[in-house]
Amino acid sequence: MKVLLTGANGYIGMRLLPLLVEAGHDVICCVRNPNRFYVDKALRDHVQVIQVDFLKEVDTSKFPKDIDIAYYLIHSMSSSIEDFDSMEALSAKNFNTYMDYSNTKQVIYLSGIVNDEHLSKHLQSRKNVEQLLYKAKNSLTVLRAGIIVGSGSSSFEIIRDLCEKLPFMITPKWVYTKTQPIGIRDVLKFLIGVLNKKECFNESFDIAGPNVITYKEMLYLYARYRKIPLYIVTIPIMTPKLSSYWLFFVTSTSYKLAMNLVDSMKVPVIAENNKLQELLGIKTMTYTKALSLAFTKIEQNQVVSSWKDSKISGRYRKSLQKYVSVPVNGCLRDHKSIAINDIELTLNRIWSIGGNTGWYYGDWMWKIRGHFDKIFGGVGLRRGRTHKDRINSGDVIDFWRVLVADKEKRRLLLFAEMRLPGEAWLEFTIDKNNVLHQTATFRPKGLLGRLYWYSLVPFHYFIFNGMLKKIAK
Repeated sequence: MKVLLTGANGYIGMRLLPLLVEAGHDVICCVRNPNRFYVDKALRDHVQVIQVDFLKEVDTSKFPKDIDIAYYLIHSMSSSIEDFDSMEALSAKNFNTYMDYSNTKQVIYLSGIVNDEHLSKHLQSRKNVEQLLYKAKNSLTVLRAGIIVGSGSSSFEIIRDLCEKLPFMITPKWVYTKTQPIGIRDVLKFLIGVLNKKECFNESFDIAGPNVITYKEMLYLYARYRKIPLYIVTIPIMTPKLSSYWLFFVTSTSYKLAMNLVDSMKVPVIAENNKLQELLGIKTMTYTKALSLAFTKIEQNQVVSSWKDSKISGRYRKSLQKYVSVPVNGCLRDHKSIAINDIELTLNRIWSIGGNTGWYYGDWMWKIRGHFDKIFGGVGLRRGRTHKDRINSGDVIDFWRVLVADKEKRRLLLFAEMRLPGEAWLEFTIDKNNVLHQTATFRPKGLLGRLYWYSLVPFHYFIFNGMLKKIAK
């Protein structure tokens, strides 16, 4: 069958795609920016990629008509605090227009559990999208999931950050809210299981794991699994805004995502309709088992996708394509070069930069810069990197975004997502004479930008020189 996969380069989409291909389906990957969509060549040969932005005016001229099944995996929760619900509604309406144009017979939508009477803005938006999708001419299957636990998921990474960094926590009362987490592998089983299953047409199902636990219990179970100490004290005076700042500074989440998460954490998320498990013969795993599988992937360096690599984790919500061509006019540059003996070894060092590997020289200075960035509302160094030695366009490396990662052309281009009075690029290239070039480019905004650059020139001298020599050593 022909399957349309929206959000193909998202956390769920990247994991669902190989399963669809393995099952023998012809997959059409629908993305906003094809340059940010990367899969292994063996997989890429079996998929078609089309560019569609569902927030823009509908254009069916290049949209395929012969679609059998479509997955709707589009969410905008982290893009804004105030208007993400209107953005999600617009995406759903435009998606319906495309579906009505095509021959799609079933749409599968991954939503959130919405059984409580008083829903958060985030969960209410999910419910509204569900109602909008039911208006299209095709059949709809809705899977309502709670917290998804898996390597690279936002929920798992937040819990991981909290427990690994804070052996003693002062928490708000929402830690007593009950939830029913589900492992990412089970989510994927359900998403595959309902495909073209007529019993699931025009039906909505809650999907969840077997454990109904509080957020506090989730933290303690994580600490017990990791064998690390944890003490939690709850106070009733912590406001949602203060809770959001607390999550932002301690974890790798963005402030906008933290605000929406805190708003949702006050709402119990417990499944009521589990008949789909019997229908598909799926026995869901426990929360502890989901943790165990997540760490297995992390330890084996096999994390398929991470929410941190999506644009929502950074400062720039719009396309970064305009930054791929590094500007020259009005820019300040620091260019250094050095001859190298082993191209492959040097490229491997460049491709391993950041994250746990560090920046090869003056890591303490990079950390200080990261702390200052976090204080002023930036991303800091908290995001790290998804893979230890693999980089794709669109990935994050600490407070940088990868714009170009081309080993064949020996080029890595990074764009700064830290708080700056201007725009910054860091580029590594190796020319045909086996000379490694390292170029830092800064386009200042006004006098403040120039003062910022020149104040850091002494630090740049040591950091950039040391980094270049260590990479080429």
